[in-house]
Amino acid sequence: MKIIIHGGFFSESDQSHEVKTAKQDSLKGIAEKAFEYLKTHSAFEAVAYAVSLLEDDELYNAGTGSQIQGDGIIRMSAAIIDGETEKMSGVINIENVKNPILVAKALIGEDDRVLGGNGAKKYADEHGFENHSTEIPKRRKEYEEKLKNGGKGTVGCVAIDKDGKLAAATSTGGKGFEIPGRISDSATVAGNYANSFCAVSCTGVGEDIVSNATAAKIVTRVTDGLTLEEAFSKTFNELKAIDGFAGAIAIDREGNLFHQDSHPTMVFADFDGQNFEVFK
Repeated sequence: MKIIIHGGFFSESDQSHEVKTAKQDSLKGIAEKAFEYLKTHSAFEAVAYAVSLLEDDELYNAGTGSQIQGDGIIRMSAAIIDGETEKMSGVINIENVKNPILVAKALIGEDDRVLGGNGAKKYADEHGFENHSTEIPKRRKEYEEKLKNGGKGTVGCVAIDKDGKLAAATSTGGKGFEIPGRISDSATVAGNYANSFCAVSCTGVGEDIVSNATAAKIVTRVTDGLTLEEAFSKTFNELKAIDGFAGAIAIDREGNLFHQDSHPTMVFADFDGQNFEVFK
């Protein structure tokens, strides 16, 4: 059993040492809680749980603390994929729910598994998800002052459970100030993908990740026989060719972990029950 989570990127120029320390402590705590949960739950259930904890933490751009779009409204996206069944479900541009990832998880049993906008919110309302504002004063101030820092902050989790099953989950509050209706990578196979060989969650500029098909490429290459490191190297070299901005976390079916970013520093933490690794 292993788990790895990410919380977007950290910029030394835009954020303080206190914020960096807070994120390190937060990621470590969430990774530990998620690993304990993984002991008695499947990888699919555990990644949803981990991402819900990240969504609840105002340090990250997902759930509570999400960025505000160009028209002053918060719209969030999230997706989850079960590596065993290779079924993915998600919500795109959903408003006023506390945990988009849990709505995405609820959709896994539906025939129509990816919903957007009003349809996603209607489904959430009908399935017991309470109306909830995820806005915080800091984001409103940033919006009003037209600040552009901190916009690359998607969160995600990848896990392998005791039965060797893999899953990935990803959630985002967007990049901030975007054109309403913009669709990120998070609820696509470019940003969140898994099968029985590998699971990947991405963060960064959604347009770059979609153009590069980052998560799908990594998983496909591992499936075809490349090691995780080889798959990442090839995929990130292709990302570099388009000057793409992305980071990714992954686990393969042997329990190997890997992470890489094109523009340091992606914030992440992983835990195997004994050892932590946290971004520096």
